[in-house]
Formats: sequence, structure tokens, C-alpha cells
Amino acid sequence: MERRTLLKLLAGGTGMSLLPAGLFARSASRPLAADPAGAAFAPEGASLNVGWRFQKGDIVPPPLKEQSATYVASKAGGARGAAAISYNDSDWRTLDLPHDWAMDQPPQQSQNIAQGYRERGIGWYRRTIALDPSLEGRYLEIQVGAASTNASVWLNGTPVAHNWSGYNSFYIDITSMALFGEKPNILAVRVDAESSEGWWYEGAGLYRDVRLVDRAPVSISTDGVHADPRKGADGTWSVPVSVTAYSIEKAPAAVSVVADLIDANGAVVASATGQGQVLPLEQGIVTATIADFQPRLWSVEEPNLYSVRTRLLRDGKVVDERTTPCGFRTIRFDGQHGFFLNDVPTKLKGVCLHQDHAGVGVAVPPALVEWRVRQIKAMGANAIRCSHGAPDVSLLDACDRLGVLVMDENRNFNISPDYVEQLSWLVRRDRNRPSIILWSVFNEEPFQGTPVGFEMVRRAASIVKELDDSRPVTAAMNSGMFTPVNVSQAVDVVGFNYQQQSYDRFHAENPSKPMLSSEDTSAFMTRGEWTTDKARKIAGSDDTQRAGWGLTQREAWKSIDTRPFMAGGFVWTGMDYHGEPTPHRWPANSSYFGIMDLCGFPKAAFYIRRALWIKDEPVLHIRPHWNWQGQEGKPVKVMLATNLDRVELWCNGKKVGEGKPDPYDMISFDVPYETGMLEARGWRGERMVQRDRVETTGAPVRLRLVADRAKLAGDGIDAQPIRIEALDARGRPVPTADLDVTLTITNGRIIGVGNGNPVSLAPSKGNQIKLFNGLAQAIVQTDRGSSGKLSLSASAPGVRQGGLLITVSPAEVRHSLPASLQQSVSMWRQSPVMAERPKVIPDLADNDMNSWDPVIAGERPAAASGNGYVILATKVTLAGDMSRSGATLRFAGITGSGEVLLNGSPAGRKAAAAPGPLEVVIPAGKTDVAVALVLATNAGDAVGLSGPVFLEAKR
Repeated sequence: MERRTLLKLLAGGTGMSLLPAGLFARSASRPLAADPAGAAFAPEGASLNVGWRFQKGDIVPPPLKEQSATYVASKAGGARGAAAISYNDSDWRTLDLPHDWAMDQPPQQSQNIAQGYRERGIGWYRRTIALDPSLEGRYLEIQVGAASTNASVWLNGTPVAHNWSGYNSFYIDITSMALFGEKPNILAVRVDAESSEGWWYEGAGLYRDVRLVDRAPVSISTDGVHADPRKGADGTWSVPVSVTAYSIEKAPAAVSVVADLIDANGAVVASATGQGQVLPLEQGIVTATIADFQPRLWSVEEPNLYSVRTRLLRDGKVVDERTTPCGFRTIRFDGQHGFFLNDVPTKLKGVCLHQDHAGVGVAVPPALVEWRVRQIKAMGANAIRCSHGAPDVSLLDACDRLGVLVMDENRNFNISPDYVEQLSWLVRRDRNRPSIILWSVFNEEPFQGTPVGFEMVRRAASIVKELDDSRPVTAAMNSGMFTPVNVSQAVDVVGFNYQQQSYDRFHAENPSKPMLSSEDTSAFMTRGEWTTDKARKIAGSDDTQRAGWGLTQREAWKSIDTRPFMAGGFVWTGMDYHGEPTPHRWPANSSYFGIMDLCGFPKAAFYIRRALWIKDEPVLHIRPHWNWQGQEGKPVKVMLATNLDRVELWCNGKKVGEGKPDPYDMISFDVPYETGMLEARGWRGERMVQRDRVETTGAPVRLRLVADRAKLAGDGIDAQPIRIEALDARGRPVPTADLDVTLTITNGRIIGVGNGNPVSLAPSKGNQIKLFNGLAQAIVQTDRGSSGKLSLSASAPGVRQGGLLITVSPAEVRHSLPASLQQSVSMWRQSPVMAERPKVIPDLADNDMNSWDPVIAGERPAAASGNGYVILATKVTLAGDMSRSGATLRFAGITGSGEVLLNGSPAGRKAAAAPGPLEVVIPAGKTDVAVALVLATNAGDAVGLSGPVFLEAKR
């Protein structure tokens, strides 16, 4: 059994929650196929998303001048400012995660264009976690899903993590530092979004889930199961299972592993076992191999999913369990014939995808992530490139379940230790996923055509292969592939970004090297607009507008599809995203590249790609709409996006065009506009197989709301997009309607609104929205614990109101308790025993760190060395409500009799020597308060702070 030293990422805000053992959910033992929130597997642990305090802007503590304060600040637990245990955050905003504060305000011209003109900056988050004593002795870990962009974390005043990317998760082992019972754990997170990693919108804040995991003392490490199926040379399948376990015990632990392969019906179809040993505070690896079964293959058309349930046992008892996705498929890239899935030639029809969405920014709920994947697959795509960083697991869950291939991409190209850990984390987390077929180690790096780049990629590829040798490594190159030493020589598959002119030359010079277009197209369109108007920052949708480096939708695919050696390509982009509004500037604030807009509404490119990509069903779409009032008699270019052999176009019963479409360019006609109907008819061979129509509509008279699903889980997590559209008197969508809409919701909340207009400056939050070319979108969610019906209605001047009802299904709610206004006062200094009670509380010299002992409130008091008195002293700072209205200093437990002095004046007395509580009122108007607790002692008696001390806002 291999063993290696554990590399701990010790990392780590104020709500009060008591979390007992047994509350934390273990991973589900089988896929949850109908999970409305879009998660294929229930996440481990308890959610910490609820009850955070948030403050926008940095909080810099004043300079230290006294030596004693400097001394304390340099010690564990001595953090200052908003990271301090005793910091008063009662004036801060209370919110739940995920949270993207950059989306809380509309675009501002003074801000960064690449970030969509959204203000970012720095923000602070705090919350309290109170742990049940039953958790003591168990392994405890905080998992931060992602923080944009950089994050520093403190637990109980001690810095425990610094994270250098806004895309990766990081895990915080808090086992040795956790406090239990009434002793609060203060978690503080400073998120620095002034820094950025991309030239696109990245959001700001804790925008993915934060969870708390408790495990047995010997348990499976996070991302510690590797169970990726392999097909042998004889055609039989096996699943090698490697389990990494970690121990916090003090002696070696013998363990065994049972790995079960579970089918979609929950039945165990094969199993394997293994044994090993885990040494104290180290990781140990136990292996087993599942064999002797006949799986159903995973493919794009039939994404048959299994799962591997891995159980860790000690003395025959299960102490930990993890369930991971599993799918059986083979992948192969060939230099002459492209990509093969299960030995079937498969062209990669892919899109690049950023992670943000209209209204919610990067804080995208899992169900909305799945909805986005469904829209992408509906256009005929079979692949997604994660651009340019690690995706949310909900995206991979959806791709596994729906049958979409994934290029998983690393964000930061750097082989120093911090960044190697980012790459390693990505591979460890995602290497069991059947959807993932490629690891991309960079995008368009300046070193790509140099020996330095070659050596860096050679090392990055080695790191990937050590963790997963079943998938090839690629890199997205936009130059340098013809220099003597370059990155293409260090990867398994060469990715080309906008290098269509180089496909043939590179293939001729490297005929055995697999190739794909990792990024192509960069065409511009504004949804619903047909003609280009640069003054209004509108890009027409007839597929003629493109960036200088790119191609149109049709040109780009032709350059790939006509070359058998090209494995496929990834369009820039599947959906619009905030930021990078090329080729325009203010007020344009989102991209024009998307096949769909920011809301996921189809542009003309969506229908063009359907015609290019879908082969097994007839495709025929008319573009544009037929509302051109005032243009009567003038020719309108009409495009038929189709994969059919022959088409006809009719206007009001008269044939106005016919012909044989080109398989890539398709076919267009100039049709003089007249009010009425256009109808397209399409043939395969001698049989008419498809029709499409567009009609001139009347004025909008009512609104219609269309839900994605009839049900919504009442867990505060599930969400769905609602389409808002304008209809005429005959119930037809009006493609030119621009209406100001007010939304009203009950038994739910609107978490974001949008309309896909790249020049819109409207807020993304609230209940006001403007239809853009007939459409808008609201993202809705329920409150936790909801049931019954969610009601949403939309109204606009001059038209009839629209509305809908969605059934809210009761759902289990697993989360920690809400925030408290308590502030911990834990750090004290205790004097030696004094024979006489001092009349004046002595001040320690500024450089005296040794005369009085440091004491933590709630730790067991030490026995007194003699008869007399001891003093416990600290200082508290009041701000906000506490300073204005006063505060209460609450001692949960004092052992001994004595009194409390505030700034030298008596404020409270405890008469009994037995342990007991005490409350002291701090009057309004105070800021810095010296607190002294004077207790009588007898030799051998343990007197002191036997319980925690809290400062609470006066109510």
C-alpha cells in the first residue's frame, strides 16, 4: 500500500449554528435521476450557505503602536480587524450563499470593460459555527466551492487559507482548531475581486456552495476515490478503484474497502474488496478492482450512468462511504480520422462556455446550470469546453446525465506549487466523470511557441497523467505551433484557436498528431436583430458579422467538417456572457459572440448550427421574423437554415424562391416585404418532410409567462428560468415588442432578471424588466421550507397581465442555523494570585508578555497557587449598534466569586463560588472598554472563565 504525507490546505465568518453529528448527510448511494436541483449525487456534509454577514469594501485595522498589541496580533488567534474573533459585524448585511456582489449593481462606465463594467473590489464575509460536543474527535473540514477572485480565510482569528484562483474549490481541515458546545467558531473570509484572472466577467464573492463535512477519525479523503472504468485488450471491462484514506488517530489503523458497482436501478451488479493500513496523520491508499460484469455503454445518444459506492471499514464496520459517478465508454483521438467514442467516428460539435448567466452572474443555481446544458444539446451540440477554468460540479453532473462531452480546462498556467495544486485538484475532483474526454492545461499562452512553454506543458502533462492516464492532454494554441520547439510537441492532442489557415500545413507536417479546433468562429449577432447598425451597437443576424480573427458560423464549421483529420471544434461561444463586448464599448456590456444570448434565448446562429450539426432529423428554419411594417415593397433577405435536399419559399401563397441548399452556406432569397405569411417547405429526395412559417403579427395585447417545469422544490436551492413574452390578439409572439414589465411574486423570490440585450444598463435584481425584441427572463426560487404554489405575474402598460402557478414540493432542507448577533470575547490575560485585592486594576507594561498568562474563555481553569485574588482582563471594542445603543457582556460560566469592572468602575457582581453565568450591561456611547474580572481564590481551587464570553447588541 502506497502512503504519502498529507498536504493540508488549512483554510478557512458570523452566524451561530449548532451542528450535531448525524446531521451531516453522507453521499447518496445511487444517482438521484429526478433531482430537481440538478445534482446527480447528494453532496457530502451540511450546507453553510445560510446566515452570512457581508460587508462590501475592505476593512483595514488601524496601525499597531503598542508592543503588547503587536505581540498578540502575531500569535495564533490574534487576527485584527474583520478577521478578529471579537469583531462587531452587527451592522453588516445578512445574506445566503451563493452570492455574486458584482451583479448587485448595474453597469457603471467608470468600471472595467472586461468585467462588464461591474464594480468588483473587496468584500468580507463572516459567520459563526457552533459544533455539538458529539463531533469532538471526528475529522472536520470546511469546503469552499469557489471565491472570486482570491480569498483569505481565518478561523477563530487564525489565518488558515489563502486561495489564488476564483475557479477552484479549496478544503480546510479544521479538526485541530475546532471549538465545541457553546464555544463559537468564527469563520471570516476576505474576498479580493480587485484582482482578476480573465478578460471576461468573473463575478465577485463566495459564488458557490460552502459546506461543513464531518467524518470518522479514519475516513476517505475529499476527492479520494478514483474509479474510472477501463476496457481490456480482450474486450472485457473492469473498474480499478483507488481509495485514499486519512487518519487523525494516534496509532496505525487497519482498514478494508468494499467497492460496489451500482446500476441506474440501484442494484449492485459487481463488487470488489481491498485491505490496507493508514498511519497517523498520513494518507494511505487502498486498491480494489471490480470485474466480471457486462455494462451498458455511455454515449452521447444513450448516457447510461452507473455509480461506484465505496465503503471504508474498520473491524468489519462501515466508518465512511462515498458515491461517485461512473460510465463505460472508450475514447480515442486519431491523427488521420479524428475522434472516436466507443470506436464510432464522432465529430466534436462543441461550444465554449463561460459560467455566468443573466440576472445571477456567476452565482448560478444548479437547476439553471442544467437548463443551460439542455439548451446547448437542443441545438445539436455534443460537447462543451469549460472556458477558461474549472466548472461547477453541477455542470459536470448535467453533462454526465444528458450525454455531453467535456473539455475540462485549467485556469492558471503555472507550475509553481500553488498552481500545481489547482491543476491537481481539478483532475482529482473530475477524473471519474464519463463526460470528460480532454484535460486542457492552458488557453493562448505567450510561451506556447518557446522551449519554456514546452517544458512547462511537459511538466503539467506529467502531473495530469500521474493522476489520470486515461484521457489525453491538450492546450489551446493560437500561434507558435511551427517553431522548432513548441507546446504542440508536449501534448497528446493539439488545440487550435482561430488557426484555420494552419490546419492543412500542420497536418501535412505532423500526420500522426491528433488535431481539434479548441476555439473558433467569433461571429457577432444581436438576438432578434437582422440588420447591422453600428451606431446603435447592433450586430445583424444574417451570419455575415465576425471578428477579424474569426469566421462566420457556416465558414467555421465547413473548415472543420470537410477535414476528416480534424476531431471537431468548439464555437466561441455557446451563450453570451457579461463583459468583453467586442466589437463595441459602452454602453455595450456583454458579448455578441453567443449562439444564444445571456438568457439562453436562441439567436439565428442557434438555428444555423442545428442545420449544420443535426443529421438524423429534418431541420428547416426561416430567419428573420416577418414584421417589417413601413418597409413594404423593399427586399428583405430571408435565410433558410436547413439540412434538406431541396426547399421552396412561399409568401402569401406565392412561390418566391426555390433551390438546392448548400450543406454549409444553405440558401437565402431576397423577398419584397408584404404583410402576411412566409412558408418554407423542404424535401428529402422526393418527399416533403418539413415546413416552417413566420407571420406578420399584430400589436402586443397580453403577456405570457412560460415555466421550464411545473414543479419547484421548496428547499431554497432549486430554481428555474421563466420566459416572459408578448403576444398579439391571436396569441402569436410579437418579435419586436419592447415593453416595461413589473413582476409580482408570492411564495418565492426573484433572484435575477435579464433580457439578453447587450447594451441594457438595467439592474439585474428586482422586479422591473424590459422586454427586448419580445422576450425577457426572470429566475425564480422558493424560500427554504416552502410548499404549496409559487405565483408569478407580469404586467405592463397597455397590455393584459400574464401569470403562472408553479407547484412547490416540500423538500428536505439541510443547512446550518441562521446567524446570531453574538460576538465572542475569548482572549484574556490572567494575573498571578495576589494576597490583597488591588484597589486599582494594574496596567501591564506594553512590553510585558510574560507576567500574566494568556487564557481562553471556556477552557478548564487552572488550580490557584494560593489564597487571595486573581484578575482576568481583556479589552473589547464596540461599533455600530453596540456603540449607539449599548451592549450586554454575557459570561456563560464563571467559577468563583467576585466582580466585573468596566474601565475601572464596578458593573456586576457574582456572589456564589460555584460555576454560573453573569450578565453585565455596557452603556451606550462606549467604544473601547477595558474589562476586568476580579475573583477570590483559595489554594488548589480552580477559578476563572469556565464558559465562553459573548458580547451581544442590546435589544
